[in-house]
Amino acid sequence: MTIPKTMKAMVTMGHGDIDQMVLHRDWPCPAPAPQEVLIRVGACGLNNTDVNTRSGWYSKTVTEATTGSAFETVGEDDPAWGGSPIQFPRIQGADVCGEIVAVGADVDPARIGERVITDAWLRDADDLQNMNKTGYFGSERDGGFAEYCTTPARNALAIRSSLSDAELATFSCSYSTAEGMLTRANLTDRDTVLVPGASGGVGGALVQLAKRRGARVIAMASEAKHADVARLGPDVILPRAPTDLRAALGADKITVVADIVGGPYWPTLIDILERGGRYTCSGAIAGPMVELDLRTFYLRDLTFTGSTVITPEVMPNLIRYIEDDEIKPALAATYPLEQLHEAQAEFIAKKHTGNIVVVP
Repeated sequence: MTIPKTMKAMVTMGHGDIDQMVLHRDWPCPAPAPQEVLIRVGACGLNNTDVNTRSGWYSKTVTEATTGSAFETVGEDDPAWGGSPIQFPRIQGADVCGEIVAVGADVDPARIGERVITDAWLRDADDLQNMNKTGYFGSERDGGFAEYCTTPARNALAIRSSLSDAELATFSCSYSTAEGMLTRANLTDRDTVLVPGASGGVGGALVQLAKRRGARVIAMASEAKHADVARLGPDVILPRAPTDLRAALGADKITVVADIVGGPYWPTLIDILERGGRYTCSGAIAGPMVELDLRTFYLRDLTFTGSTVITPEVMPNLIRYIEDDEIKPALAATYPLEQLHEAQAEFIAKKHTGNIVVVP
């Protein structure tokens, strides 16, 4: 096919409110460098990292919950996920499903025509395990809120599935985040895991992936979303923040909490962990500042694990789970790229269950 010189792209021009994302209809179409591929984007999923990067929420100067609005106190030295500056303008969007339409030097031309989803973690080719040498698709390089994008060939993973592009665009960020958390926590079929925020993209992925491992899963979500969450297969569904969580749990003993919520309710989650239990975290949408009684931490022999940079095998494993129908997409809504503002506003409102995607 003929590759156009320009393309439609939603470009983030700087930190701030949602209007910092500006639609361009004649943005230069990228060309693949050596060891890269050019993907024609079929769909691209929305995630918290898009909102957090645009708003500057990752900066240590910000102590509020994720809102999607501009923060007056954003630091210029640490506003990206890795605690470093970010270059604007930037095309965001990490969860691409699409087709390889061109390849750079040193990439097999036979890959042209492959249907792929993206592994968002950009690694040093000579040091793949080094977390200090990683970047993120849509943060340290342009992502998929556009008609075309480039990525290292190893980050474009072939997928064979009857699912639609929009459905496949729900997996990469949310499900790899969830699988990374469960891997860090060493979740097994002997565990009972509590999942706050189970109606969101990562929360729903945690439910499915924990069930895949054979764990007993207790989901927490607002009652209006319980019917949707039930379709993900948890063993028990509780309200979003029970006043007496221990009573609500009944006979269930929690060995793992998999959390992306944080906020004021956080101490309650820690208090109900069994001795020797594990807490794993990859987000704090309700607020990053929490209170911890260190006596609870050490007297109960708890283990805390943060999870951001996933291990390289996580995404290939997810491809296998998808192709074997072991996990399902939770597609809440699809918007055209031109309506990314409306899509992200709905995403921030958190009235949906699952994932929202845009299509060029």
